[in-house]
Amino acid sequence: MKGTNLGEFEELALLTILVLGDNAYGVTIKQEINKQGGRQISRGALHTALSRLEDKGLLSSKQGETNEARGGRPKRYYEVTNKGKEALIEAKATRDRLWNQIPDVRLELQYAW
Repeated sequence: MKGTNLGEFEELALLTILVLGDNAYGVTIKQEINKQGGRQISRGALHTALSRLEDKGLLSSKQGETNEARGGRPKRYYEVTNKGKEALIEAKATRDRLWNQIPDVRLELQYAW
């Protein structure tokens, strides 16, 4: 699938949405990335990435019901499209190919202490 390269954060967002399934909306995606990815992301950065992924056709979204607890604002739920799943499979295959080409030597961390 030429032309659908994923950045690291985009890949993380797509994988997180797949993990969350039907519960994938802005707040839960952000929380899961913070938990699983060990990083704190801003809401703005997440929504920019989600919009970009949707523009690329890798994500689709739909508006949920309005919620009084949210001031009458509905949640926007996200789902990875087939094109998005194909992009993830391609990204994983590329990484696996590269990992498999590393010579059979022990990878060691070098500490500068």
